Amino acid sequence: MEVCGEADNAYDAIRQVAALRPDICIVDISLNGADGLELTKDLKGRHPSLPVLVLSVFDECIYAERALRAGASGYLMKSESAAKLIDAIRRVLRGDIYLSDRSASKILSGLVGSKYREDQYSIDQLTDRELQVFRCIGKGMNTSEIADSLLISVKTVEAHREHIKRKLNLKRSSELLRFAIQRSLVQ
Repeated sequence: MEVCGEADNAYDAIRQVAALRPDICIVDISLNGADGLELTKDLKGRHPSLPVLVLSVFDECIYAERALRAGASGYLMKSESAAKLIDAIRRVLRGDIYLSDRSASKILSGLVGSKYREDQYSIDQLTDRELQVFRCIGKGMNTSEIADSLLISVKTVEAHREHIKRKLNLKRSSELLRFAIQRSLVQ
């Protein structure tokens, strides 16, 4: 195996994939600008046969299914061993889907109608964009900073904040901030 390119933002990644034509892309959720889920969607739109493996510190129970829906062929936590990373790369290159047993069980339970959710107000309910805003809130970013970072309007950020509060059954912005910070500390 050989690393043929590296990028810290979606724009550079897309350019490098077009120029270098890698056999696989390993994508992190955290990027400068657009997040790894958006990059994965974009890559799959431009290069449908390119396998994408998401490798991230973010909780697989929240992000693995989202990554698969975005077009990834696997999700692996950065805390896993190098041997698991190599196994995941090889499986994805063979055309298989790679997930931890925990993630696979959660996704399959959802398919057969099992009540896997830990509670009624889980962040699993958030859309991908709401989850991006939630993560930014957890980083301590204010509304203007979030808007600039995600290239959306302040009003759109405010609307997402209200949707997030409603979905998580939070009444005040201070509750949302506290919850987002707590979640960011465990990820």
